[in-house]
Order: sequence, then structure tokens, then C-alpha cells
Amino acid sequence: MNFKKMKLHRLGLVATLLGLTTLVTGCDLPERAKPASRAAQALSTLPPAKAFSAPRPQPPRRSNSDIARDFLDLHFKLEGGTVLPVFTRFERPIRVRVTGSPSASFNQDLNRILKRFHQEAGIDIQRVGTGPAEITIQAVSSRAIQRALPKAACFVVPNVDSLAELRRKRRSPDTDWSRLRSRERLAIFVPIDVSPQEARDCLHEELAQAIGPLNDLYRLPDSVFNDDNVHTVLTGFDMLVLRATYAPELHTGMNRAEVAAVLPGLLMRLNPAGNRISSQPLPATPRSWIDAIETALGPGTTLNTRKRAANQAAILASNLGWSDHRRAYSHYVLGRMIQADEPELAQRHFQTALKTLRQTPGSELHQALIRPRMAAYQIARGDGEAALQYINPVMPVATRHENAALLATSLLIKAEALDLLGQFATSNTVRLDSLGWARYGFGPDWAVQSKVREVADLRPSTN
Repeated sequence: MNFKKMKLHRLGLVATLLGLTTLVTGCDLPERAKPASRAAQALSTLPPAKAFSAPRPQPPRRSNSDIARDFLDLHFKLEGGTVLPVFTRFERPIRVRVTGSPSASFNQDLNRILKRFHQEAGIDIQRVGTGPAEITIQAVSSRAIQRALPKAACFVVPNVDSLAELRRKRRSPDTDWSRLRSRERLAIFVPIDVSPQEARDCLHEELAQAIGPLNDLYRLPDSVFNDDNVHTVLTGFDMLVLRATYAPELHTGMNRAEVAAVLPGLLMRLNPAGNRISSQPLPATPRSWIDAIETALGPGTTLNTRKRAANQAAILASNLGWSDHRRAYSHYVLGRMIQADEPELAQRHFQTALKTLRQTPGSELHQALIRPRMAAYQIARGDGEAALQYINPVMPVATRHENAALLATSLLIKAEALDLLGQFATSNTVRLDSLGWARYGFGPDWAVQSKVREVADLRPSTN
């Protein structure tokens, strides 16, 4: 069975923001009283999970010629480099059926994304309760998913509609994406024992790749089709790619040259603003950098091996002369790897990442993922003012990109910074506001309580 390579190390938010307390290690901290009871009081009664309002995707801000190149590389390759000979999509209305035991929030998020497909991408797609379906989403346990594909968070497979059928067809060419010549039916496997946000992120990613491109490209700064997991909900670029995928000018069976010939006119029709933007193509991402990043972030290796890989990725990015989000990402990953043992050096890598991103249009979300770690370091040093300067820009970005885990963590850090400044009433309000977002971003009560205590423990205290 040849699966499309999945994002096995989901680096969206939960993974990115865990372990903030390790920043305290190695710091020469001032002694300061910590009224820890305020965090405990906030946990006495947890509110219901909050939900984001209407989506606010931004249209792509790149040239149509660059988008055409991205479209071709997304549709005609798999992540491992296998070339796909023909373009495929569903050629009839798409019916989506859910089996298993989905939660209420899962159902709400699924209905929201199907509505977006219809409204933003013009795709004829609807949810059905019974009967045949082109896409079956099976809501199962994480353990069941990992038994089928170890270390995967969620995945999609052609020509099956259940894990049971997948087990029967494990060695069948029917489940090999490289042999796919038409899309008839497929299954998506999503975990039910994760936070609402993690389940939603799986829905966005796997549904988009079920009906659209199968590849991921690290060079994309504005897309879910990227293994860096910065974007966790479908973007304006993603919806443009899906709208183009289902445009009448294209059909299953076309080869790359045929699709390339049609794309300029197609994108001019769908995205006229892109014809007025100059081309600024980013270079391809070499396998050596991808391997280094995946070793640094992946399981099954020692911490020292991961640190060496992260350092190698940063060196490669520098030697390649990159000045885009991938250069920043290299320094960010290296900072994460070394922050427990070398917190000051880690901060310098985070600063380098931010400096690179400030010169990169449309990188607000990338910056927002780095800032909490820098703010947490300032909390650990007892500098509430500096922490606020780092964390205040994050909240509106997290809200716009519907990232509840990032929003909740940032609000908790802000509350600690306000406590350091003696603004206790405001800090209590901010901390309480974080909890509803934490319920969505982190899930069960114990996970929310753990996150609140983790951020509270950043603060220096006297013995």
C-alpha cells in the first residue's frame, strides 16, 4: 500500500506551544512573589468551548504565474517525489457521509467547511446521512488510526470506506495514490479523542486533499498544503486552488502539459488581481533541507540527533541564500530544540526568524507562532512589559486564522504579564477569557487545567 505521505508531526499549535516552562531552565531569574492562586481560581469553573464567527480568508497575494507553478506541482507530484501522470478530481457531485462517533463540535466544523467549499470554491458537495457516498469520514480513536498507519494523526485513502476495508486491501493497488487515474470513492480517518481544534484541522487538511491536490510544498507561505503546519484552516490560496481544480476547463485524465496550457486563462478569470502582481518565484526546496527538518521534528531519534538536524537545516537555509519563511522556520525549529539548555541562544534564533519574517509580506501568522515563546521567556525573567510587547500582536492574528490554541495560550501569557505589572483585575479578565478558547484548542478539562498551570509556572517566585 502506497500512502500519500502524511503530516506525522502536526506542528500547528498544541505541539508548538507545549513545553513553555522549559524556558525557565538555565535562566538567572529575579525573585518575585507569585500569587499562584489567581490561576487556580480561574480553573474553579470552566466555561463551554468558544467558537469562531464567519471565516475571514484573505485572497492570495501572489502572481498568477507563480500560482500556476504551485498548482502544477501540487497536482502532479506526491510528497515523496513520485510524479503523477494525470490530473484527477471527482467528476460528479460529491456526497460526504460520516460514520463512527463524531462529537457535536466535529459535526459543526464539518458543516462549516462543506459550506466554504460550496461558497468559496464552487464545489458541488453535500453531506448525506445514508446511502452511497464519494467520501466517507470515519471518526475513530487515535489508537485505531495508528494501528493502520503508525504515527499518523489522520489520513485519507482511495477506494475504501472503512478501516476494515483498508485492512483487507492493504496490499492492493487500489489504495496506491500513484496508480490513481480517477476519483470514485475514498475514506478519511479522523480521531475522536483529540481536541476539537485538532479534529477540525484534520478535516480541513484531509478533505482538501481528498478532493484536490495530493502534494504538500514547503515553499508555500499561505497554504494548508505545507508540512510546516503553520496554517491549520484552509486559506484564500487553498480555496483558489480548489476552485481552479473544479473549473470546467479541466477534467480528469489531462496531463501536466495540457493543464499548464489552460491555467493562464483559467487563473486570469478566477483571480484577475494575480495578473497585476509581478512574479517572485521561490526556489524549490531541496530534499536535504526537508530531511533535516523532518529529523528535527520527527519521533524515533535522540534529542542530540534532532538538535544536529535542526542546526543543519539552519545552515542549509543560509547557504541556499533563502530570505523567505523557510529560512525563518529553520531558525524557529532550532530555537525550539535548544531552548531548554540554551535559552538565550534560542531567543537569538527566534529574533533572527522574526527579522526575516518582518521582510516577508503575509507572514503575520508565522510571526504569531514564534512570539509566545519569546514572551514566555520574558515572563520567566520577570519582565511583564517586554512580554506584553511580544504577545499583544498575536491575539488578532490568532483570531483571524481561527487558531484557538494559539489564542488561548497568548491570552494566558498576557494575563501573567499583567500580573507581573500589578494589573490584577485586568489579568483575571484576560485569563477567564482564555478558558473558552482553551476548551476548543486543547480539549478536555485536564488539558486546559494543565495549560493554565504550565503558563502560571513560568513566573518567578520566592521560596
